Parts: sequence; C-alpha cells; structure tokens
Amino acid sequence: MTTASDIALMLLALAVMAAWLGSGWMAVVVVRRLRAGRPLVADTPQRPVPWRGIDVISAVVIMILARIIAQLAIAGSTTAGGAAAPDMTSQVMAGVLAMLGGAAATAAMLLRRGATWDDLGLWPLLPARDLRLAIGSLALVLAPLLATAALLNRIVPYQHPIIDYLQQQSDPLAIAVVVFAAIVVAPLAEEFLFRRVLQGWLETLPLPYGPAAAIGLAALAFALAHAGHGLAWVPLLALGIVLGVLVRQTGSIMPAILLHALFNAVSVGLLLLQLSGLVPAS
Repeated sequence: MTTASDIALMLLALAVMAAWLGSGWMAVVVVRRLRAGRPLVADTPQRPVPWRGIDVISAVVIMILARIIAQLAIAGSTTAGGAAAPDMTSQVMAGVLAMLGGAAATAAMLLRRGATWDDLGLWPLLPARDLRLAIGSLALVLAPLLATAALLNRIVPYQHPIIDYLQQQSDPLAIAVVVFAAIVVAPLAEEFLFRRVLQGWLETLPLPYGPAAAIGLAALAFALAHAGHGLAWVPLLALGIVLGVLVRQTGSIMPAILLHALFNAVSVGLLLLQLSGLVPAS
C-alpha cells in the first residue's frame, strides 16, 4: 500500500531530477553565451552610489540598534503581561521587526543624504525581466548548492534557531512566521544591505579586480553573517556571488530579492517536509 511518505519521496525525487536537468540546461546556456562573447546578464548603465564608508558603518549601527530595540520591546511587553520570559515566537518576531525596521531606517538615512530610489536599487521596476532572471538563476544554482549543503551537513551538522523553533512549535502561526521571515523579510533586508549598501559602496573604491572584488567581498560578508550554522556559509558564498552579479549588471536589487526568496522558499519547504516526517532528514 502506498503511503503519504512514499508519495512525498517520489515527488521529491522527481523535483530533484527536474532541478538537475534545469541546472544542466542553464549551464549549457551559460557556456554558449560565454563562447559567443555575450554577457550572462545584460549590463544596465548606472551611476556610482553616492554614499561613503561612514554611511555603511551607520547602516551596521542602525541594524544593531534595531535589534536591541526590538528585543527590549518584546521583553517589555512580555513582562507587562506577567510572563517570565519571551516565548520563541516573540523572539522570532523581534528579529523580523528588527530587520524590517533597520532596513527602512537605513534607506531613509540614505535618501536624506541625497540618494535616489534608483541609487537604492528599488527603481525602476521591471517585473518580467526581474522574474526571468531570478528563475533562470535559480535553475542554474539550486541543485548544485543544495547538494553541496547536504554533503557539508554530513561533515558538520547544520544548526539554526529556526529549526529548533519549528521542532518545538509547529503550529500554523509558527510556520507562517518562519515563511514570512525567510521568504519576504530576509531577502528584502539582506539584499538591500549586502548587495546595495555594502557592495554598491565597494564598487566605488579602487579595488584590485574592480567590481569582481566588490561582489566577492560583499558575498563573503553575506556568508559570514550566517556563520555558526554549520558549514552553510560555504554554499551561501556561492549564492552571494550570483546575487551580486545580478545586482551589478542590472543596477536593481529586485532580481536578487526574487532569487533569494525563491531559494529560501525551497529550503523552507524541504525543512518542513523533514520535520513532518514525510521525508527523512538525510
């Protein structure tokens, strides 16, 4: 008799095959474009961002302060309600609010200092192009990156507070909070901060190898920001480079936000399947 677990495993196997086929097809497309001397992503003319290193440091301080304020607010409201300590849902929500608030405050600061919406990478909106680039990039990197993550997990097991959270609380509210944080908030805030604020500034510096160095350094900062979760930072470094190339070539963070969101959606979906017991964690 076919069980729900058997069906889930068969569907997962088909999805894995489709991911590898998509990766192979996109690799062929990449090689053909390189041989023809064509850029992988059309280069959109753009001016250097107007902010300086002090603004990047200010953005880091703003994010730290936003986190502290959010945690204090959650702790204060919990204490007022008579509870001994904030529950995990409140703590995750504090992180979500901190990321959103910190990114919004950073954007407001840069706008007040003369930046435009174009400089922030949020305009113009080209949904068809951005979605096409995001889907094509996901097809190229998804299978190799997840396979790399799975191999590294055998060396150093992956650990993340979100996994602990969902293991303790798997109710609809907890799942909704994780989905919102991973698929909406993290891509939006992280792409703005790492790819536009940091990478955009690095591109204005006289670095060896120019934009390539800026992309690599921003990707490294992005990966190291996720250190402490096993060796997950290694595939995230490669993902960060792809995200950086998209932003550099288009002048927009929207393709990177969409790619980041799609990648996180797949990761969260796999995590939920594993925690449900429908597929083995291995």
